[in-house]
Amino acid sequence: MTRALPILTMIAAVLALWYAAAVPMNVQEVLTRAERAGAEVSPPTAVERRDQGSWSLVLQNTGLLGESWSLDRPRLPAPHQVVAELYTSTIDEELNGRRGLVNSGSLSNRSLIYHGLVTLNATLLGFLIGTGLGVLLAIGIVHSRVMDMSVMPWAIVSQTVPIVALAPMIIVVLYSIGVQGVIPKAVISAYLSFFPVVVGMVKGLRSPDAMQMDLMHTYNASKATVLRKLRLPASVPYLFASLKIAIAASLVGAIVGELPVQKGGLGARMLAGSYYGQTAQIWAALFMAAALAALLVWAIGAAERSTLKRMGMSQ
Repeated sequence: MTRALPILTMIAAVLALWYAAAVPMNVQEVLTRAERAGAEVSPPTAVERRDQGSWSLVLQNTGLLGESWSLDRPRLPAPHQVVAELYTSTIDEELNGRRGLVNSGSLSNRSLIYHGLVTLNATLLGFLIGTGLGVLLAIGIVHSRVMDMSVMPWAIVSQTVPIVALAPMIIVVLYSIGVQGVIPKAVISAYLSFFPVVVGMVKGLRSPDAMQMDLMHTYNASKATVLRKLRLPASVPYLFASLKIAIAASLVGAIVGELPVQKGGLGARMLAGSYYGQTAQIWAALFMAAALAALLVWAIGAAERSTLKRMGMSQ
């Protein structure tokens, strides 16, 4: 209980700030509705006083305060509205089929679970591609001064290009050559995830000190032997630290890649919510993405602990 108290305190503080922030964000719509219902919000000849008096009016009227937390299309949905949307879009959608199951044997195409799985497929594929490419580039950079002087600067420059601007171009180019489906989104995920792996692996492969390298030279070990028996084992902690960043970046890339396509996924869900003013739907998709990222990072952390324990690097 002592360990959970700081976490619960932080959650309570965030929820309190969230509810408080929802009032000024939604106050204009609340006052507009009150006027339409016949309430006297402000003197009709003093338009400028409207905004000055809106805070006190809402705070003095409990009904208006509650209405700012229950609008159908709020600018900032209250926490309970997001929770309700999460329930409706996951449990209620799949169990009761209230909003249209595709068929009795598959997931609803309106369910966040369905969209989360679509995003997860692109994320994992892009993560595998980016990780493999990053490890290969790191090995080449460590063993070749030419690659170190040429590839590494380009890898750094590639991350300065805004992915929001680059993603549509990647999708259009791949679509023009007949590559569709999950591959374009995976390419965008790989683009974002390979760089942390490159940087971490280069640092890890160069982590053995001079004495260890001299010992391998004394044994007349080849570069392949040094890589296999010294550099790669020494780079494992650096690799896992990079993988945690790469998997989160891969998820972001998959979501961004879904924005132009709009055929499914959390990115398409967010975009649909913005089109129709369903902010609760956007926030629910954001929370689903955050939960998915936390699950993926936890899985890599579990693999890290198991691997390091097997290698004798941790207890």
